[in-house]
Amino acid sequence: MEQYGAEKIFLGADVKDEMIAVGGWLETTGVSVFDFLRGNMAKGVKEIFCTDIAKDGLLQGPSTELYKKIIGELPGIRLTASGGVSDMADVEALREAGLAGVIIGKAIYEGRIQMSELKKLL
Repeated sequence: MEQYGAEKIFLGADVKDEMIAVGGWLETTGVSVFDFLRGNMAKGVKEIFCTDIAKDGLLQGPSTELYKKIIGELPGIRLTASGGVSDMADVEALREAGLAGVIIGKAIYEGRIQMSELKKLL
């Protein structure tokens, strides 16, 4: 962060059961997502994306409650959701929950969400 500046960092947090996951999602650490994010925010990082690895690629809906909890506990965070988004209703729910953005993959690839629908939100 010293070399580039915290304002240029888009930090990713892979999470399982509110704990940070590492090693290609094979290992869950003993570090809570809240402590991890709080520590990085103290260094100036504000832009963060969070992937609930239990949801990623399954099209079963995002971890909206987890994201609401993170936003509630960490004022000033700009949180982007990743994982589980299956349709535009999920996108709207995340927007209403106060997320700064959303990463969508499989739902676009499978035609569940159209780019034209997303452009309306810009």
